[in-house]
Amino acid sequence: MTAAGRRFGAWRAAWPLLPVLIFLGFFFLYPVGQLLWLSVEIKGTGALTAMHYQRLFASTLYVKVLQITLETSAWCTFFSIVGGYPVAYLLATTSERRRNNLMLWILLPFWTSFLVRTFAWIVLLGRNGAINGWLQALGLTDEPLSLIYNFTGVMIGMTHALMPLAILTMVSVMEQIDANLPKAASTLGARGGQAFWRIYFPLSLPGVAAGGLLVFITAIGFFITPALLGGRLQTMIAQVIITQVQDLMNWAFAGAVSVLLLVTALVVFYLYDRALGMSTLAGETPSTQGGGGRNPIARLSAWIGGHLLGAIGRLCDIVSEAYERLVPRPASRPTREWSRGVLAFLVFLIIFFLAAPTFFIVPVSFTTDAFIEWPPKFFSLRWYDTVFVSPLWREAIVRSLLVGVLSASLAMVVGAPAAFVLVRQRIMGKTALLALVLSPLIIPRIIIAVALFYFYARFGALINVRFIGTSLGLVLGHAVLAIPYVVVTVMAVLKNYDERLDQAAGSLGANPVRTLWHVTIPLIRSGLIAAFLFAFITSFDELTIALFVSGGLATTLPKQMWDDALLKVNPTLAAVSTILLVFITGMILAAEYLRRRALGRSSAA
Repeated sequence: MTAAGRRFGAWRAAWPLLPVLIFLGFFFLYPVGQLLWLSVEIKGTGALTAMHYQRLFASTLYVKVLQITLETSAWCTFFSIVGGYPVAYLLATTSERRRNNLMLWILLPFWTSFLVRTFAWIVLLGRNGAINGWLQALGLTDEPLSLIYNFTGVMIGMTHALMPLAILTMVSVMEQIDANLPKAASTLGARGGQAFWRIYFPLSLPGVAAGGLLVFITAIGFFITPALLGGRLQTMIAQVIITQVQDLMNWAFAGAVSVLLLVTALVVFYLYDRALGMSTLAGETPSTQGGGGRNPIARLSAWIGGHLLGAIGRLCDIVSEAYERLVPRPASRPTREWSRGVLAFLVFLIIFFLAAPTFFIVPVSFTTDAFIEWPPKFFSLRWYDTVFVSPLWREAIVRSLLVGVLSASLAMVVGAPAAFVLVRQRIMGKTALLALVLSPLIIPRIIIAVALFYFYARFGALINVRFIGTSLGLVLGHAVLAIPYVVVTVMAVLKNYDERLDQAAGSLGANPVRTLWHVTIPLIRSGLIAAFLFAFITSFDELTIALFVSGGLATTLPKQMWDDALLKVNPTLAAVSTILLVFITGMILAAEYLRRRALGRSSAA
C-alpha cells in the first residue's frame, strides 16, 4: 500500500472524530470567533474599527480591573501551588490504598459546587460567622474581624476552590518519578534538602508548572467568589463582561473585554511554552523539549531556576543541621520517619482546609433564625420546607437534573468515540486534535457563555428556533463543557485496556461492531458510567452558561441559588447547598468507585 493509501486508511478509521469536531466547531469555535469579531466590526457594515479598544484603554478603570485580575490570580496560583505541593507529594509517595482514600478528600471539594463552597465561607468568615465567634469566645479579639468582602475573603475562597486542581495536576506527574533517585543522591552524600531541591523538585517541575498554568487561567475567568466574598476593590474582569452584556447589552464592548481576557490567557500560554515547552503539560521534563535551549527565555529560566534551587537546598541543609544540633532526635527515630510525620501533619491541615468548610453549611440549614449566624439556633426544617414547597426551587431542581442527564448523554455520544480514536489510532495532528477537544477547559468559561448567548440570539432568529430561555440551549452549552471530561476519563480507561482481547475476538470471527459491543464495552462499562457521571456533575453544577442562556425562563438550580444570593444570603441557601452537597458527594463516590473498578478490570484483563 502506498503512503497516500495508508494515510487515507488512517483517516477513514478516524471518522468517529467527526461528530465531536463538528459539534465543537459549530457550538464552540464559531460562537467564540463571532464574539471576538464583534469587537473589531462596525455594527451591520462589516467594516473594521478600533473604537472599542480605544475606549477600553482610554480609561484607567479597565486597565485597573485587569491589574486586579492578574494580581488576584497570581496570588491564588502561588497559594494553591505552595499549599497543594505537600499534598501531591504525599499522595505520590504513599501506598496505593492510602492514596485512594486521601484522593477522595481531594475530589470532594474539587467537584463540589463553587456556590456551595462560597456559601460555606460566608458562614465561616462572616461578621457573625464561626471563625469570629471562636476568636471572641477565646478572648483573642474584642470585636469581629473583617474577613469577608475584601481581598482576604476572595483569596481564601479562590485558593480553596482551585487548590484541588493544582493537586490533581501535580500528583499525576509526581507518580511517574522514580523514588530511587533521591535515595541514590543520599547515598552519594547529599542531605535531604539537596536531594529534594536538586533531584526531586526539578523532576516534578512539569506538574508544578502545569498546575500553576491551569489554576491561573481558571482564576482570571472567576466571578462567583469575587462577587460574593469580595468588595468593590476586588472586581474581576469577568464581572465587567457580565455587566456589559446583562445590564448594558453592549455586545461589541463585551467582545473587546473578552479579547483582552483571551489575549492575557494566550500571552501566559506563550510565556509558559517559551520557558518550559507546552509538552510539559503532558508530563515531559523541560530538558526533553526540542527548543528548550534555543530561546533566551528558556535559557534564562533554566539558569535562574538552577541557582535558586541550589541556594534553597543549601539553606534547607543549614537550617536542618542547626535544628538537629539544638534539638537532638533519639536514635530510635530516624530522620526520614520524623520528616514523614511532619509532612503527614501538614497534609492533614491542608486537607482539613479543603474538605471541612463545606460541612459548616449543614447545621446552618437547620437554624430557626431568618439569617445566617454562628452558632445556629436549632432545630427547624422550615428552610427545607421552603425549598420543596416553592415552585421556583422545584422547577430549578427538576430542570437541572433533566439538563444534566441530556447534556451528559450528548457529551458521551460525541466524546466517547473521539476518545477511542485518540487512544487507538495513529493519525496526523493527533496532538492538535486533542488540544481542540480539550480547549473548552482552557478558554475562560465566561467567554464561552457570552459567545453562546450571542450566537443563540442570532442563529435562533435565523432558523426560527428559540435557544435562549430553553433547556435545549442549556443542554448544548453544557455539553460543550462536559465533552473534555468525557474524553479524558474514557482515554484514561482505554490506556489500561488490553487490546489483545479485541484481537482474540476478531480471530474467532467477531466483526469490529460485535467485538465492541460484546467485549470492549462490558469490560470498560464502569469507566463509561464514571465518565457519564462526571459529565453530569459538570452540567448540574454549571452557573456561567446558565447565567446568560437561561434568560430567566429556564432557571437551573445554580442560577436560582445565584439570584437568591445576590438579593440576600439566608438559610434557604444553606438548605439548598446541603441538598446539593449530599447529592454531589454521592455522585462523586459512585463515579470514583466505578472509575477504579474499570481501571482494575482493564488491568486485570
